[in-house]
Amino acid sequence: MTVSTARRSRSGTKSLGVRRTPRLSVAGFLMALPPIVLVLLFVGLPVILALGFSLGFTGGLNTVVSLVGQQVHKATDWWGTLAAWADVFGDTQFLTNLAVTVVVTVVSAVVVLGMSIGIGLYLRMRGGWFATMLSGLAVVPLFIPVVIASWAILTFYAGDGFIRSVFASVGLVGPTWGYTVVAIVIGSVWTSLPFAVLMISSGFQSIPDAMIEAAQDAGASRARIAFSILIPMSSVPIVIASTFTAIGVIGSFTVPYFTGPNAPTMLGVMLTSYFTAFNRPQQSIVMAFTIFIVAAAIGAFYVWANFRSAKEQGRA
Repeated sequence: MTVSTARRSRSGTKSLGVRRTPRLSVAGFLMALPPIVLVLLFVGLPVILALGFSLGFTGGLNTVVSLVGQQVHKATDWWGTLAAWADVFGDTQFLTNLAVTVVVTVVSAVVVLGMSIGIGLYLRMRGGWFATMLSGLAVVPLFIPVVIASWAILTFYAGDGFIRSVFASVGLVGPTWGYTVVAIVIGSVWTSLPFAVLMISSGFQSIPDAMIEAAQDAGASRARIAFSILIPMSSVPIVIASTFTAIGVIGSFTVPYFTGPNAPTMLGVMLTSYFTAFNRPQQSIVMAFTIFIVAAAIGAFYVWANFRSAKEQGRA
């Protein structure tokens, strides 16, 4: 009786677990459904409509913007038309601004990455009050609004700013970086540095002290420890920080709008001008999708980093 009762109990538990699994799955799906629906309605649907409008589908929800906008091309085939894309990519000003956007993104990401790795290595290998103060100063831009920081950078490097005044006090002519691409790079580095420092420093701090001490006992120098242990083992946070920095810079508007020149400028400012000042919404959407394509290519490194991290932890 005892054995049969135990068997019936185990069989009942298994059948009960089989019955509860679909219910739990449905409940979990229903709990996750509201944010999914919101993303589909307020992000997915506008993206699909914008893509269709860039290809010449001017009906439906795109009717009003197609009637108001100028130089709107309508679809000539079942799949649409590439006339708006030809307008944009046939414009030499757009190609110049695209090149400036890519160069500013690459330079800003490299500078931010170099400074963040340097601060993180100094904090991990040396420590002390100076390293703590340095890392704290690197996070200060996180608490300053971008508009205020952009205006401060502009006035600091303008023709009558602090730099020119200091040079003039000793009889020299200082550089004027206000309303230049250099000012955009400075502003992009300023706004992107805090996240990169926090991300990379946390990656360095997660490496066990035993590995560093073992390398030191074996006679490894600090440079060897940095390039053979710390940086390779923190590759995932470094990749994540670099991709987030690049994506943030390539889609920025405030910094290049306040500190950069009128021409050439970055695509974020250019597409805004096309949409508001020139009243050419179809061409501005093409520029927006160009930024999206470049950002998606950069985001592939972020996906790879997450997949590698999950694989190392046995979750993939």
